[in-house]
Amino acid sequence: MSRHVASGKNGDMSRNYIEDRAAKSQDTLYTTSNGAPYPHPYETQRAGTNGPLLLQDFHLVDLLSHFDRERIPERVVHAKGSGAHGFYKTTNPLDDLSCADIFKAGKECPITVRFSTVGGESGSHDCARDPRGFSVKFRTDEGNWDVVANNTPVFFLRDPAKFPHFIHTQKRDPATHLTHADDSTAFWDYLSQNPESIHQVMILMGDRGIPDGYRFMHGYYGHTMKLVNKSGEWVYCQMHFKSKQGTKFITQADATTKSPDHSQKDLFFAIERGEFPSWDVEVQTMTPKEAEELWEKQRINVFDLTHVWPQKQFPRRKVGEFTLNENAKNYFAEIEQVTFNPSHLVPGIEPSADPVLQSRLFSYPDTHRHRVGPNYQQLPVNAPRVPYRMANFQRDGAMSFYNQGSRPNYLSSIEPISFRNRTVDLNKTHGNFTGDAVTFLSEIRPEDFNGPRALWEKVFDDGAKERFVGNVSGHMANCSDKEIIKRQIGIFREVSDDLATRLEKATGVKGYPGIGDLKFNGTHNGMASDSSLWAANGVEDVAFNDNPNGAPVSGTHRGITA
Repeated sequence: MSRHVASGKNGDMSRNYIEDRAAKSQDTLYTTSNGAPYPHPYETQRAGTNGPLLLQDFHLVDLLSHFDRERIPERVVHAKGSGAHGFYKTTNPLDDLSCADIFKAGKECPITVRFSTVGGESGSHDCARDPRGFSVKFRTDEGNWDVVANNTPVFFLRDPAKFPHFIHTQKRDPATHLTHADDSTAFWDYLSQNPESIHQVMILMGDRGIPDGYRFMHGYYGHTMKLVNKSGEWVYCQMHFKSKQGTKFITQADATTKSPDHSQKDLFFAIERGEFPSWDVEVQTMTPKEAEELWEKQRINVFDLTHVWPQKQFPRRKVGEFTLNENAKNYFAEIEQVTFNPSHLVPGIEPSADPVLQSRLFSYPDTHRHRVGPNYQQLPVNAPRVPYRMANFQRDGAMSFYNQGSRPNYLSSIEPISFRNRTVDLNKTHGNFTGDAVTFLSEIRPEDFNGPRALWEKVFDDGAKERFVGNVSGHMANCSDKEIIKRQIGIFREVSDDLATRLEKATGVKGYPGIGDLKFNGTHNGMASDSSLWAANGVEDVAFNDNPNGAPVSGTHRGITA
């Protein structure tokens, strides 16, 4: 055997992943999974010409048992997606703000991007009215950095424990097994009880709710991150991916005329034609002091996923750009198995105290270990591409391919591993936290309606307003509970009385005059007309606090004056 290995003529034994990916069918030989040549893929063994099958027929058993396991569990969210490979390049260095190697002038790295719808199943329609996922894996020289973004700058919630419940309302009904295309009751019931979702609802039900393919949409991280420079100074950061193709949308009526795989087709064949889509990578940054002042003066909380940073105050700064120029050779291996994880960070990029981000730092790698396996990062599409040999003490488990040989599986003084000095002072970056344990639930406040109101009054033109009302009222037509519609129109009335009045006319339902007299299941009502309505249902014993949404109030960043 060693003679053949040394000669380099041992077929698969000297093959690597890249060679296999590029191989043509004409270069292959049909075999069983253990490599034994087999004469025909359709043969079966049986007892005589009309007898039962034989258990000894490994070819058939092997074929069927693998077929039974061909589908790894689909993603619980973002199940339907498309993706491609490309490269990133830093065009405008960010050395002053971050010591991340990838932000140095001229640095490049390969990337994989996966776009997706959020709520639908793996076979759902590409043109569903749904947010779009926009995830990028940067394979930097310091490890993989994953940005798990959406095509909207905000989301439906800011309380992390709400996420599983919200997603359940986007899935099939447990009794009827219908989606909200046929029964939207659960969809609107959740939104009407959690009014902080209104900003995202305005975007979702507006023209941006159905982008015309993945090439024609922007990406937004939404969460606040921290950038740390070589001096240990840090700033808050928001990240944007701005489409160089511009943005396009599809109306509700046009969506029914499109292929179920419209976005997949558009992306794949554009790359095949050489029309490589590109995005600028931009950041907004804010000092800790500015974050405190933004809350004190404008009631904008940088830890709140339902709010955006004003771009006039915090202009976008271009850092680099990326281009997608290579389609997957095998969708399952390179797109279905790719995993993105917001806790995959590199030195110079750190998380903030954003509670939904903090929750995702755990949730994403946990779901990858369940869905793909404990060694998911050993798959070629997920593996880091770093200029050093990686060492850790994670061994064994299902599908462990790189198991680190015979090297000690502990911190050995006999065969020591190397370490690199820490480049980020985590104590200085993340500060000291002292306080009582609290049970936390956010509060709806007047500032939660400022962004949605600006969309309606300053961004939507007459046509956009008409389409928005049609989209909402059309979707509400499948809601079986009129009380839910009344509540939701009351929430819309806090955005604009004009909007609420139009919806009342379109739905035939008279909504509440606002939310002052409503009590919510999912949030405290900071706009309640009576103190008895303030606390969310079921948590009436929770005391009011003067920072109900966890903003960085004055004094949060003690010792940091910038």
